[in-house]
Amino acid sequence: MSIDETRARIKASLWQAIAQSGVNLSSLGEEDQNRLVETITDKMLLVINDFLDDAGAALPSQVDLGEEEKILWEGRPFLSLVERYVLTSERIKVTTGLLGRAIENYELIRVQDMDVQQNAGERLLGIGDVHIRGADPSNPELVLRNIRDPQEVYEILRRAWLEARRKYGLIFREEM
Repeated sequence: MSIDETRARIKASLWQAIAQSGVNLSSLGEEDQNRLVETITDKMLLVINDFLDDAGAALPSQVDLGEEEKILWEGRPFLSLVERYVLTSERIKVTTGLLGRAIENYELIRVQDMDVQQNAGERLLGIGDVHIRGADPSNPELVLRNIRDPQEVYEILRRAWLEARRKYGLIFREEM
């Protein structure tokens, strides 16, 4: 379910709860009522996400790294407990699943292009997507979706990507 769908469900549940509670909000104008429900919805999303952060922190990371490989960033999509991202000095590791697991490794030296995308709702919540395109034959495009502070993650990823290319002696060549 997308964030917009989750947000809409929470908002509808709030309106339903207000109606069932018998609380009279008529002293507030319609605009103030909408603003109140919007604010509560946004706060509920953040609380749910923080709860999932705490639940995920209890799970071991299970990242086996070589001696030279270092973890640069770890995260997960907003409101997700079944997907986790780990950015190291060598690769991007995407783990999905709660009981069963699928692990996808995307080597940094295969990355060709990256960008960040955020819609208005995502900007309010401080989340967004980092799109990564590259020469990985099994998965030419990878999206780190709905992550916190996507611009910061993009910068960490960009520095790691440039360092990996320097380490292996790869240079940029533009086609005209």
